[in-house]
Amino acid sequence: MGRKHTREQMLDGALDAVFDEGFSQLTFGRLAKRLGTNDRTVVYYFPTKDDLITEVLHTIGARLMEALAAAFVGPADDHLALARAAWPALSRTDLDPLFRVYFEAIGLATAGREPFASLAPQLTTAWLDWLATFFPGTPEQRQAEAEATVALVDGVLLLRQLAGAAAAERAAAAIGLV
Repeated sequence: MGRKHTREQMLDGALDAVFDEGFSQLTFGRLAKRLGTNDRTVVYYFPTKDDLITEVLHTIGARLMEALAAAFVGPADDHLALARAAWPALSRTDLDPLFRVYFEAIGLATAGREPFASLAPQLTTAWLDWLATFFPGTPEQRQAEAEATVALVDGVLLLRQLAGAAAAERAAAAIGLV
């Protein structure tokens, strides 16, 4: 115990813990044990559990944006075009753990659990703002297309988590994503 870790190592350990066990099992004690250190080391980098959860959620969002950045090569005519471009990147099995915890966080936000309830609107706004940059038109039109993209893609991704990849692929085909 007591081995030194960097902030990045702590965050990577927290991400691994969340992917393995979910947000509900993330504690300073469990993370410290997982990394072979003590609670004080974790608290040094993340003074509160909310700070740790916030960083985990931001990192998940950044990883998802990285996955999508390569798929979005230019402007999209509408939400369906952007969703079509996104689907091959988002339907990769290696991203399933990210979406599993993403939907867990959304569920906790919907139930009013903090810090999820406070973070979800901020993170959603950031995503919508980013997606809106890929559409032409007025700010209102770009915003509406971004919202439609999230609604469409999140619906199919949630189906993937609940009913499996085959069901999601059938739905993606039926609504024109593939």
